[in-house]
Amino acid sequence: MTPCSLLGRTFFAFATFVFVSNLRAADKLDLDRDTPVPADQPIPVQDFFRAPIIDQPVVNPNGTHIVALVSSGVDHNAAIVYDLQTKSIEPLGTRDIDSDIDWVDWLGNDRIGFRISFKKMSGTIYGSAKVGSLQISAHPVLQGIGAAEIAIPPGDRIHPLFNLYPNGVATGRYGQVVHVYGGRDSGSLLDMQTINDGSALEKANEDNLRNISKRYPVLETPDGFQIGYFADGEGSLAYGMTSTNGVESLHRLDGDRWQNCPENMDEIHVIAAGDNPGEIVALGARADNKPRPLVIMKAATGEVLDTLIADKAYDANAWIYRDPHSHRIVGANYDRSVSRVVWFDDNYRELQKMVDGLFKGQVVRIIGNDEKGKMLLIISYSDQQPPVYRWVDLEKHTVNDIRQSRPWIDPKRMQTMGAIKYKTLDGRSLDAYVLMPAGASKAKPPPLVVVPPQGTNDHYAWGYNSLAQYLASRGYAVLLPNHRGSAGTTWMFPTEDEWAYRKMHEDVTQATKAFIASGLVDPHRVAILGTDFGGFLALSGAAYQPDLYRCSVAISPVADWGRYIADRRADKYQDAYFTRMTLKLGDPSRDPAKWDAIAPLRHAGDIRSAVFVSTSEYDNPMLISAAKDIASAAERNHVPVETASFLDEVVGVHHLKNEVDLYSRIEAFLAKNL
Repeated sequence: MTPCSLLGRTFFAFATFVFVSNLRAADKLDLDRDTPVPADQPIPVQDFFRAPIIDQPVVNPNGTHIVALVSSGVDHNAAIVYDLQTKSIEPLGTRDIDSDIDWVDWLGNDRIGFRISFKKMSGTIYGSAKVGSLQISAHPVLQGIGAAEIAIPPGDRIHPLFNLYPNGVATGRYGQVVHVYGGRDSGSLLDMQTINDGSALEKANEDNLRNISKRYPVLETPDGFQIGYFADGEGSLAYGMTSTNGVESLHRLDGDRWQNCPENMDEIHVIAAGDNPGEIVALGARADNKPRPLVIMKAATGEVLDTLIADKAYDANAWIYRDPHSHRIVGANYDRSVSRVVWFDDNYRELQKMVDGLFKGQVVRIIGNDEKGKMLLIISYSDQQPPVYRWVDLEKHTVNDIRQSRPWIDPKRMQTMGAIKYKTLDGRSLDAYVLMPAGASKAKPPPLVVVPPQGTNDHYAWGYNSLAQYLASRGYAVLLPNHRGSAGTTWMFPTEDEWAYRKMHEDVTQATKAFIASGLVDPHRVAILGTDFGGFLALSGAAYQPDLYRCSVAISPVADWGRYIADRRADKYQDAYFTRMTLKLGDPSRDPAKWDAIAPLRHAGDIRSAVFVSTSEYDNPMLISAAKDIASAAERNHVPVETASFLDEVVGVHHLKNEVDLYSRIEAFLAKNL
């Protein structure tokens, strides 16, 4: 399969963040090339950060077509429908230059649903289109309205289930869950040129109201927020989650009324509705110092009815797989050192054995199949091989390639990923993953770049990692450490440690020191690089461990959590995560030592090594202000400081031209300082 139409300088900024809107190197981007560069040439930066040529493939219920996202043009995502019999491709694109199709699924055997997002941010339009006339039949289902897809009912796919956000034309004070009709073939899709046009929005709102086919009872939250919903296996609304003053609660829909459930959401994590009414699938509570199991619970009482997975070393924080014919849960996939799948059905176990045998040395996962059980959609990958998508004809016993996701990457030039264990200060053993550059040895130890996870509960596992491979290709060893709070590790620590930001910094420090002690890297040339929460950890390394790191790179970081909370107090009326964060972290006006320990800005005077700080236009203004302040404070120490800020971005960079620019700047910064 081939997709249709496949198409910096480092500086001292003196704490002035210079917006970057055009990339000098953009003129050199070669997005028509979908093969690796010759082996005697360096791999271009763009090859590590380009959007995959194909992503999120989904098979229709009959098993005759696959819909998928594809990269199209310059930094643009479109969709295609692939006919498995004729091998023909039908495209669906968007009109606006900075919009993408970023989600697709089937609303029937011959109709797709899709979502359009603008500027690599949140989705604004949900649409529908008929196979055979995608481009001319594409029409809005919901547009110009805050909404999130919940489920597509397998027995009535033309009426997908959506959560409409509060304070909209179709909702009012509270949000509401609705079914919408996706079968019409009329109406115009809003684009960026008309999104602020009053008459266009009025017409869009009329269409939104017309498309709503069923409304569920409103889950009222007079003193809090609605934060999520779960559908049952048939695609009907079953459960809702709320947050009040930071305390999360589960509710079940009983007829036309919402009933409170007794489960402690600090102790369990709801993953899905169960197969039977009144049941939920959840990551169970901590108990007996053992990994948390995947369990089935009775929502009304909290009683554990069955244990699906009980791993000996990792929490079973899984995502579930439902059989497309029976709609019942038949398997679950979760991360340990390597992604693991557990099947509860003998037929799927045999299918898994078959596909595992086809691709030795790779992780192989079933990601879809048809209702008749005649075909499988699979993904395979390794530490050196980016994902490859295939479909298996179970009647003809054939395996058919769809496409490599990143065909411009030559696996033979990628580095292998190893794993180490390290001890935290409180004696727990956690994973970290390591890539070594070509030619490295104890006699010739390379410099090291430490890359903490981006989120507090993000988890590294064995597999292909674009950023790590990029750094390794430039001659750096790379350490990817998990810390307490990372998915799979929470059983080892008390609940409050999921918000113990200082301890997470200490975990990363311990992982770094443990790897340095191996003698495989140069202990005098170590950097730390992170985005978002990882950016906070990078600044923490610079401020709290000035003798460990020679330089640090922080992308959209929080530099002072106490200031961040204090400056955002008004958000308690509009942001559920903020109220939960303040509940868990506490009051910044109390316990100064605690807040100093998670405020590298307050210790910027201790920074003695070079710092690179990057922010994005739509980052929180308080975050940008604190980032500027830490850059200025470091400069007053006569520390080399480099900064950049990017237009049309939020929390890091997502447009390819900006990714190439940012990481080219970072590459030059690391070369200068390591």
